[in-house]
Amino acid sequence: MNRFNKEEKKTHLLRRVLTSAGVFACGAFVLVHGVSSVSETADRNQADSLRLAITRSAVHCYAMEGKYPESLDYLRTYYGIDWDPDKYVVDYEVTGSNLMPTVTIIPLIKEEG
Repeated sequence: MNRFNKEEKKTHLLRRVLTSAGVFACGAFVLVHGVSSVSETADRNQADSLRLAITRSAVHCYAMEGKYPESLDYLRTYYGIDWDPDKYVVDYEVTGSNLMPTVTIIPLIKEEG
């Protein structure tokens, strides 16, 4: 091998730069994907926590008053339930004062841009 051959040194340098750029791009992709996954999991956990809080408040109301609340407004007023309406749609379906209401949480899709 000739030490003084500049062609080989340029090729070697180019290969090292491209390898470094490839490793950096892969690392950046993994980081962005990981952050996105954590964010989705956190949103899902928030929706589950909201559903659980509403359900527990309804059960607490039943234990204290002998009937389930007729609306979400009642839970908001007397039991302190609150949520961000820009993030979630809450469906609270009452079938009777002595039957557990159905609670459905629908996360709203965020628009980017």
